[in-house]
Amino acid sequence: MVATSFDDERAYDDAQFSAQTIHETDRQKVVLGYFEPGQFIPVHAPGSDVAITVRSGTGVVRDGDEEHEVEPGDVIAVPADQDRGVRAAGERLEATLVTAPPPTDAEHDPVRRGLREGTFDPE
Repeated sequence: MVATSFDDERAYDDAQFSAQTIHETDRQKVVLGYFEPGQFIPVHAPGSDVAITVRSGTGVVRDGDEEHEVEPGDVIAVPADQDRGVRAAGERLEATLVTAPPPTDAEHDPVRRGLREGTFDPE
């Protein structure tokens, strides 16, 4: 069992969003995400489902061609192979991201490219 808290895991990075993995198996990955205003996970479409629960702050979650504004308490589920991304709005955003199964390293190439280029939608 993993028992932790947002407070215990909190880590912000001035350069890009911070992802603190708190649990990972070959079937599931649980990450606490910490975003400064304007930081993002670039749009990508891995072969895994994701559920995002917003703990604090506001932002936007991309689901396919749609962008949904999110706030504390919101839960978004995006199915596998669907474009997705997360961007913090005008304040810090903290969220839990659960993927099943965990994306492969190759599926995260668009994420790395978007972060390198500073582009939310690297396509």
